[in-house]
Amino acid sequence: MVLQGQKITALVITYNEIGYIENCIKSVEFADEIIVVDSYSTDGTYEYLLSHPKVRVIQHPFKNYTAQKAYTLAQASNDWVVFVDADEVVTPQLESEIIATVNGPNKHAAYWFRRKFMFQEKRLRFSGWQTDKNYRLFRKSKVRFSEKRIVHETLEVNGTSGTLKEKLTHFCYRNYENYKGKMLCYGRLKAKEAILKNKRFSLGLLILKPTYRFLYNYIIRLGILDGTKGIKVCYLNALGDWERYLELRRLEHEQNVPSLKTAPQQSS
Repeated sequence: MVLQGQKITALVITYNEIGYIENCIKSVEFADEIIVVDSYSTDGTYEYLLSHPKVRVIQHPFKNYTAQKAYTLAQASNDWVVFVDADEVVTPQLESEIIATVNGPNKHAAYWFRRKFMFQEKRLRFSGWQTDKNYRLFRKSKVRFSEKRIVHETLEVNGTSGTLKEKLTHFCYRNYENYKGKMLCYGRLKAKEAILKNKRFSLGLLILKPTYRFLYNYIIRLGILDGTKGIKVCYLNALGDWERYLELRRLEHEQNVPSLKTAPQQSS
């Protein structure tokens, strides 16, 4: 039986996304409900969302990506959810496929979206991103965000998964400093993940991992064909790995140094 009129909730998390969030929200206005969870933006993002007639915006402190997205998912009123990032845009073709999918036989509990990456206003075709895909459409009742990751979050799905044909447009690169900040943030969160998994700092990995990441994405994954865009993206992705191991060393040091309150008192 083909179901008709399935309701959809669109979910987004934000922090200082003015310049991107406007197009993102416009692209999901087909949804019956739009909920945005903002982690106290300071650039006007929250005020824009607050004034939008189709958006329900909630401010919630950011702990990590998994926790923030799990909180956001819990706010959805409908079972079918499309979860997009603030710098992503649902094309009209993808919108049609989403609507057809949720109103079809519903063979799968969750669907992967492939993404088209945009470097400012030009497409980034290689540099390691050409096979990227993420869960973006799923049934709330059939999934949960895995607690094994706090960045580059993923779902645990109770059921089967499919992949939609149309691609989500991802404006991954606004400018150099913005992308650099994003990669450094990811690196620090990855270090926290490593600590939770009892992984240890290694000087060898600090040197080898970023080097390997750059060469793999630039040569094997054809970043060289993206020209200067490829050099920048591959370098900044490698910088994220460098930051990850520096942060891991710092976190280990914090664990090993007793606080002043617990340190033994010196006798005079």
